[in-house]
This record gives sequence, C-alpha cells and structure tokens, in this order.
Amino acid sequence: MSTPSSESQKGFIAFVERVGRRIPDPVILFIWFLFGTLVLTAVIGGLTFETYGAGGEPVQHEIRNMLASEHVVWLFDNALLANWLGFGGGVLGVILIVMLGVGVAENSGLFAAVLKKVSRGIPVRWLPLLLVFLGIMSSIATDAGYLILIPLAGLLYAGIGKNPLIGMAAAFAGVSAGFSANLIPATPIDVIIGVNAQVFAEAQGIPFVNAAGEALTPATMHYYFIFVSTFVLAAVGAWVTLKFVGPRLEQKKFTVPDDLQISDFDVTKAEQKGLRWSGVALVLSLLAVWGLRMGPLAPYENELGNEVTPFLNNIILLITFVFTAVGVAFGVASGKFRSMLDVVKAMVKQMDTMGYILVLTFFCYNFLGVLNYSGLGAYITFLGANLLTGMGLQSFPVLLLIGFVFVTGIINLFVGGLTSKWMLLGPIFIPMLYMVNPAMTPDLVAAAFRVADSATNIITPMMSYAGIILAFMRKYNKDLSFGDMIAMMLPYSMAFMVVWILLLVGFFTLGIPLGF
Repeated sequence: MSTPSSESQKGFIAFVERVGRRIPDPVILFIWFLFGTLVLTAVIGGLTFETYGAGGEPVQHEIRNMLASEHVVWLFDNALLANWLGFGGGVLGVILIVMLGVGVAENSGLFAAVLKKVSRGIPVRWLPLLLVFLGIMSSIATDAGYLILIPLAGLLYAGIGKNPLIGMAAAFAGVSAGFSANLIPATPIDVIIGVNAQVFAEAQGIPFVNAAGEALTPATMHYYFIFVSTFVLAAVGAWVTLKFVGPRLEQKKFTVPDDLQISDFDVTKAEQKGLRWSGVALVLSLLAVWGLRMGPLAPYENELGNEVTPFLNNIILLITFVFTAVGVAFGVASGKFRSMLDVVKAMVKQMDTMGYILVLTFFCYNFLGVLNYSGLGAYITFLGANLLTGMGLQSFPVLLLIGFVFVTGIINLFVGGLTSKWMLLGPIFIPMLYMVNPAMTPDLVAAAFRVADSATNIITPMMSYAGIILAFMRKYNKDLSFGDMIAMMLPYSMAFMVVWILLLVGFFTLGIPLGF
C-alpha cells in the first residue's frame, strides 16, 4: 500500500512528465520566437522608449517594424553570416573548436580509462566522497560519466555487499547535479556559457566586466568559483550519501545479476600503456603552453598603454591543444588510433553530435539578431527592469540573485538542455538584472544560471540521460520507478542547491572574483 508521500511524489513526477512532453523542442520554440518577434514588431513598430547609458545619460530607442521592406532585406542579408556564423564575433566557431579537442580525448577512450583506473583503487571508506568527486570531474566528457562511472559505482558497492544504488546515486549526483563544477578551466560548458554571456551583454550595451570593473575572459570568468565548488559539492554529496541516502537504501532489497562482473571494468594492458603515454603528453603539452605564455603569448602594452593578454585571449585554443595532444597520445599507445585518419574520424564523430547545436543556433542566433536589431530585446529588458525596480528589488541584489536561481531551477524541471535554456534566459536576464542593479554583472548572473541548471538535473525526467540511469538502476531493482529514482536523488538536489547558493552569495558579498 502506497503512502500519501509516495502518492504525492508520483503525482508531482507525473505532472512534470506531462508538462515536459507538451513543451516543444527548443528548436521549434526558437522558430516560433523568431516569427512571433517579426509579427510583434509589425504591431508595435515605431514605439519609442528611453533608457540610461553606462554614464547615466538618456538613450532613446525606437522599435523597428521588421516586416518593412528595408528590414526584410536586412533579414536576408544577415541570416547566414552576421546572425548565425558570425554572431557575437563567431561564438559558434569557438564552441566547435573546443569540442574538437574534447572529441579526440573522449573518442580515444582516455576519459573512460581514467575513470576505471581511479575508481577501482578507491578505499571503501572514501567511496562516497570520491565517487561524487569523480562524477563532477567527468562532466568534461558527459558520456563517460553517465555510461562508465555510474554503472561501475553500482558494481563497486555490490562488491562490498552494499546496495549498488547507493554508489550509483552518489555518482549520478556528481555527474549531473555537479555538472557545472570542475578543476579544469575552459571546459565546453565554460565556453558555451561564457562566450554567449559576452554576446548577450554587449548586444545591449552592458559592460562585460566583473564587480571590480575588470574585463572578463569568457572561458575562465567562473574558474575560481567552479574550482571551489568542486570540493564543496564533493563533500556535500558524500555527507548526503552517508547521512540520508545510504541509510535509507541499506534497508532496501536488491539483486545482483549473474552476468554483471566488475572485471568488465578492468583497465586493459593497452589502456595502461595509453595512460602512461598520455601522462607524458600532458607534461609536454603543458610545458609547450607555458613556453607560449612566457614567449609569443606573453602580456604586453599596446600603443595606447593598455595591457594586452594574448595568452588569456587564446585560452580556448590552448586547452584544445592540450586535450588533442593527450588524446592522440593515449589513442596511439593503446592502439585505438593507428593513423592520422583515425584521429580525424574521432573529430568527425564529435562533430556528428554537434548537428543539433548547429540547427539550434541557426534559429536561436537569428532570433537574437532580430531581437537586438529591432529594439524589442531592449524593450523587454526595459519593461522587466521597471517591474523589478517597482517591487523595490534594486536594493536587494542577493534576493535578485536567489530569485533568478529558483526561476532557472523550475524551468530546468520542464526543459532539458543547458544550451537552449541559456539562449532563452541569458539574453533577457543578463541586461535586465544589470539595469536593476549594476552589481548583477554578467559573470554573476551566468554563475547563478549554472548553479540552478545543474542542481535540479537529477530530479527531472526531462534530463536526457534520466531513462538510461533508470535502466542501469533497474538491473538491481526491477520495480524501481522514475518517482522512486527522483525521490532517491532529491536530498542531493536540495543540498547542492542550498549550499551552492550560499557559496555564490558568499563570493558576491565578500567581493571575491568568480574567475579571471
């Protein structure tokens, strides 16, 4: 007989599933937004309003009717280059480049081998902490985290006679709820969030600087915050496992199928050799990067007396170089790569996964281009800022910050995909919150988005890997439902959300830079 609490959980999960299924795919949403914007500008074209510039001077705006002949010409002239491929100074190209290096490392088998190597050597008492930590670190290659670490965590717990779901829950929390944290700078997540944040800010004249007025580097503007977050979330995840999830699951029955063997996750001799050579390649590539930092890419002053930092400006290419070098070394030494063509195929395979991103960004960036050119984006920002100011929230930046986290977290329950949500929320909230209170700088708003987007991933069936994780868990409990899995993960989500918000608020109130 089910309890009222379990019924309410099932009701909530069923509600989320129903709403999620009715929300169109993000590509379709942006197609609707694009055509809706064109129609709306035709209705209110000519409307004028006034905002204030960075120096407090009044700025006049007028909404353009995008269905007028001269603006229709602009649409066609700019659709491919300025509004898509060249949007924000070629942000799409930056995203694709960093994925090439990650693709070589991931498809060589490097990430999977590292996870197997490290996981198999974990002492029992450190299992919860290190599984969450490894899960967080695996966000650099999401497939390896979901498809290797989580099943392996279940087998590790089964091997010591404990409920495998305990280990799987800890690993799942790290991989998915800690998605935005990492010790490695300029990850694909950093690039997607950072470079688009710069575009969203500059499109409406918002300075792309931190609270101290220093220019931001998009790919590393959150590095200090996510570095600290990695250790904080690993500790929180371990605590939740030991105090809440573990004790509850230890009372549950489980079965271990005969065909599941922990030896399936052994590191092979070829992988051992690959790991040794990838270590050598890592040292050599880092030395090469340091040489560039001290030589051709060293900082200098230009003719205007301003400091130029070529090293930071090219950090994405340098990180991509390191990933490529290490991945090639592992692939060649392990026998996965037998020729340069195999390396090329690894890059192509990674680009195959980017097909959806290309379609999404075509409609999204054209929508954003129209939003900016027409003046409608500035008008939405103007209305939203006036609403928040009318509520008196300009005097309470911490409330603005927390409010944005909760709005994003709720949306994340119904709409999957970090990129699509950031494209939807970033262009509105980055300029809007800055206009309400200049302390809400682009890096701070983007960090709040990362916190909310990650922390609630594990409690929504809309997350792309939710069904896969449920299937893994059902190997040990065939009656496990989505509601059961989400109820299992809820303590992690709540703890991560609360602690991560407190950490972000701490950085903000103490004036600690989020990154460099």
